[in-house]
Amino acid sequence: MVNSSVNKVLMTGATGYIANQLLPTFRENYEMVLVDVREEDRNGNKVEGAIMADLIDTDRSKYAHLFEGVDAVVHLGHKRRTGEPIDHYFDEKDNVQMAYNVLRCAYDAGVPRLAIASSNHAADWYEHNLIHKREMETLDPYRLPLSDNFYGWAKATYEHLGFLFANGIGGFTDASGREQHTGIPSTTRKLGVVMVRIGAPRELDLSTYVGDVANYKRDLGAYISPRDLTQLFTKAIEAPNIENEHGVPWQVVYGISNNTRAFWSLSSARQALGYEPQDDSEVRFADDIKRFLIDGGAPGGRVQMA
Repeated sequence: MVNSSVNKVLMTGATGYIANQLLPTFRENYEMVLVDVREEDRNGNKVEGAIMADLIDTDRSKYAHLFEGVDAVVHLGHKRRTGEPIDHYFDEKDNVQMAYNVLRCAYDAGVPRLAIASSNHAADWYEHNLIHKREMETLDPYRLPLSDNFYGWAKATYEHLGFLFANGIGGFTDASGREQHTGIPSTTRKLGVVMVRIGAPRELDLSTYVGDVANYKRDLGAYISPRDLTQLFTKAIEAPNIENEHGVPWQVVYGISNNTRAFWSLSSARQALGYEPQDDSEVRFADDIKRFLIDGGAPGGRVQMA
């Protein structure tokens, strides 16, 4: 069901890889406000309509006006990590700041719905330590997010930030639960937030998996096609009611196709958003699977045993 009230959409990270998959359909269906720190995509092609803005900057007055009159925000913006993994905290802290700025601007402008690019890495500790050892079969999106890297930590923090805004700004209190410090009058208005834990949004080029059966099996389970990714983000901003069982308009959904080898649950995406993925990596890459896994004598199972 299309939510006809969604006419104008602001997209951050609009020159990036995920945006490139979404924009052909989004441009057809919505008036777009495209925001990024550059005007060209990764191939050097100028993205028509891209507006340059640094959403990490704490001075929101420089870009808050872009959110005015917007019906939904798709937040894909992300600062790349540099240096050693133990130092990735600093870049990811900037990404958390950006997520807050986007949420705050959307709230201040009265935007009713946000779809935010989280990641499977928000809870990848379970995958690395339980799923691939077959000590856990399927990971539910509402299990406590635990990651073993700062990228995943930042994405999990996005999810919690989203919950705070979805719970209602007027509900912000100090840690005692008694005093308000926002300076904003008490309100019951809540910001609808969908956190999309994107899996593997790319074609699985067999040449990159030579001698690596484990990661190939893993990515077959994590794969999401461009049309399924587009459908999922569309439904994330158009679904008429995303309240959870506690009445909070906040959902965490996994972004994968209808994969035979899936190890993340699509229950919330199907039930809350009406997501109906059309593709299955087992079919899409059937010839490669036969050549690499079956003819290659790979061990059985949807994921690689440790």
